[in-house]
Amino acid sequence: MTIKDRIFQFVVLVWFTIFSAAIIYPIIWLGLSGLKSNSDFFLNTWSLPKEWLWENYKAAWDAGIGQFFFNSVLVTVISVVAVLLLGSMAAYGLSRFHFKGQNILLLIILSGLMLAPQVSLLPLYKLLQAVGLYNTYGGLIFPYVAFQLPFAIFLMRSYFLSIPKELEESAIMDGCNSWKVYWHIIIPMGRPIIASCALLTGMSVWNEFMFALVFVEDSALRTIPVGLMNLRSQLNTNFGIQLAGMAISALPMIIAFIIFQKQFVRGISAGSVKG
Repeated sequence: MTIKDRIFQFVVLVWFTIFSAAIIYPIIWLGLSGLKSNSDFFLNTWSLPKEWLWENYKAAWDAGIGQFFFNSVLVTVISVVAVLLLGSMAAYGLSRFHFKGQNILLLIILSGLMLAPQVSLLPLYKLLQAVGLYNTYGGLIFPYVAFQLPFAIFLMRSYFLSIPKELEESAIMDGCNSWKVYWHIIIPMGRPIIASCALLTGMSVWNEFMFALVFVEDSALRTIPVGLMNLRSQLNTNFGIQLAGMAISALPMIIAFIIFQKQFVRGISAGSVKG
């Protein structure tokens, strides 16, 4: 290895070390700050807690974060499952079946990527009131699924196009129909891109604020982002409990990314260059 190669590796290593620290440190700081009292937070902002107040997390949970957390989990899980199920079936059909108007249908689906959620806020508000879904879980789930489907279909279709058709032809010769091919061949082989879509959809739904604020009025149905805003108004002087609530809200997505990071990177890198 030449000196230039060693210098290049060293520069890359230093760069990624700094980049990793810039991401990891705020997360660690948030978790530790949630263990501090108000005076400790202001006097020792960047140091470890002098007294580890684990009860801050319990207080934040009891103050309403527990209910908001449950609401977010329910809405996110249902939305992710719906997006993966509907998106994978649509992507399979668009990648394997040829029919008249296929390209037009794909163009219509992908045009959903150009629609900003902010533009549709008022029409959706009127529509949800008209069909009786305003101030319900469904009033959040249906818009989330609708806005996440186009990108999920785009990613999964690109990945499914890379799966060899010979496998499907062999399965059909053995007596499998299209549904069995989809369920026993496409889904298992498409796990990386499905995991990527699940993670991206879950992060988007979990952190979404605008729809959760407008389409839900009952505080018992609010999700984590809006719930944190309410918690801030209730505990405007207790920053330790507020930061503990923020740490609780960030924890599920951090765990999900750590678990699925390999499949996420593999699915995105493969799905972005195919089709």
